[in-house]
Amino acid sequence: MKNKPSDLTNHLFVQMERLGVEGLPAEQIDNEVMRTEAIVSVSDQIIGNAHLQLKASKLFADHGAAVVPHLPMIGSATR
Repeated sequence: MKNKPSDLTNHLFVQMERLGVEGLPAEQIDNEVMRTEAIVSVSDQIIGNAHLQLKASKLFADHGAAVVPHLPMIGSATR
């Protein structure tokens, strides 16, 4: 995997710095706001996916392989 959770954190902080630049023209501020909204939207999806993976890991850790038949198969229409 090319990207790590720490990369997401770095991207978010870089964007915060871009938003904090003093004296930007209104058009550039609007562009940065749109960029920020896109970054936040993608970030929310990444974080949601990581949360789901964590929940699945915890379920497996708590109950072992017995839970596998009750989970949907990713990438497959059949079990």
